[in-house]
Amino acid sequence: MDFEEKQRITPEEALEQYRKQTRGSLKIFLGYAPGVGKTFTMLNEANRRFERGKDVIIGYFESHEREQTINQLKNLPMIPLKEITYNSITLKEMDVDAIIERKPDLVLVDELAHTNVPGSKNKKRYEDVFEILDSGINVYSTVNLQHLESLNDIIKQITGISVNETIPDKIIADAQVVVIDMPPEALRKRLQRGNIYKPFLVESALKNFFRAGNLSALRELTLRQIADEVDEDLEEYKNKHDIHDNWYTSEKIMVSISSNPKSRRLIRMGARLAKTYKCSWYVVYVNCTHFMSPQETPEIIKELNSNIDLAEKLNATIIKLEGKSVSNTLLKFAQEKHITKLVIGHPRRTRFQRLFRGSTTNKFLEHAKDIQIIVVPYDTI
Repeated sequence: MDFEEKQRITPEEALEQYRKQTRGSLKIFLGYAPGVGKTFTMLNEANRRFERGKDVIIGYFESHEREQTINQLKNLPMIPLKEITYNSITLKEMDVDAIIERKPDLVLVDELAHTNVPGSKNKKRYEDVFEILDSGINVYSTVNLQHLESLNDIIKQITGISVNETIPDKIIADAQVVVIDMPPEALRKRLQRGNIYKPFLVESALKNFFRAGNLSALRELTLRQIADEVDEDLEEYKNKHDIHDNWYTSEKIMVSISSNPKSRRLIRMGARLAKTYKCSWYVVYVNCTHFMSPQETPEIIKELNSNIDLAEKLNATIIKLEGKSVSNTLLKFAQEKHITKLVIGHPRRTRFQRLFRGSTTNKFLEHAKDIQIIVVPYDTI
């Protein structure tokens, strides 16, 4: 196969490339709670583009009667909302067809997770946005973290509130995301000053959703969510450019265990490290297929399962691998996952084993690249 054949793409791939090139871009202003300033920031940025001569319009805007936000409207033109009658009541929704016909450079669509009135063109507002993007129009939108589908149960555990309006996580993954951050105490003061809700709602909000603990948890969850998305983008970039070095953008802990009961101390050490660095961590077991390795017995399997149970209780990701060389198998996994810290026990081997197979720990020290290795001699455990 020559170079030209390798570069040839299928009609489906060509169509997908064309769709990506002609599709509008989506920028999402993400917050961890109402009132952090998502809509204000979106309007502020849109105004700067409008003043530079870009064709910017408002497709849907929700002020919540916040004066500072309303003042940001300035001279931005707005597409009139479409009236829809439902149960003898006339309601208003974004006019998708009018926006597409107008074809601006950029349209602002507030509250992405909104569910449209029955009888609307699409059930969800994000579906309206997809249609606008497919027509080649760029979109700015806003959403709070609690509306991400995968976090629905976690949000309920934190706040006690069930969120019915959600969006698929893929929307966030595929968009350019701007996190609008504010310290929880500053947000609570904004609420107390009446900058978020009407005065008669403030006391109830402070005791419920806007409790300091709630806000701190939601804020951390938001920052972690975006950090994960950034990690995925970075991983994609490194793969695309054939970069294998570990860039230390975040800590990743790996604990190598065996059936030895003393592995439990290694697991607890890994859990403490993961808590300190607030990072993901793995507990890895290698089933060694080398002919000199001890065969598994019911007792060995029982001890191994006991170690794995402890790791699961401490919220580790359990990985079971297989290979002739424990060190090579662990090294390969560590490189694939960009592990930054490895916790490993240093077991005793017979002179015969050391002569013919060497030391797993020494092999790691010799070949591991960009990994901090924490060696714990089993004699000290």
